[in-house]
Amino acid sequence: MTETIMTATIKDLTATNLKEALWETLNDIKGGTIQPGQGDAIASQAREILRTVKVQLQITNQSKRSVPADVISFAEK
Repeated sequence: MTETIMTATIKDLTATNLKEALWETLNDIKGGTIQPGQGDAIASQAREILRTVKVQLQITNQSKRSVPADVISFAEK
């Protein structure tokens, strides 16, 4: 029995890298490389990341604090 294990290169978490990962996932689903359930799990993680960033921005806005550097870095790259 042979198993194929997907490996991924870990990159910095940025909006661009997240978009690219989601695009690759969509293409992999279309190409039959991964199952739709795997794509759904990846999309769910991406939504959770974006939800977290949104909450961080809401908190900084309500508390009149500056936006954290990691949020700025995520958005700019």
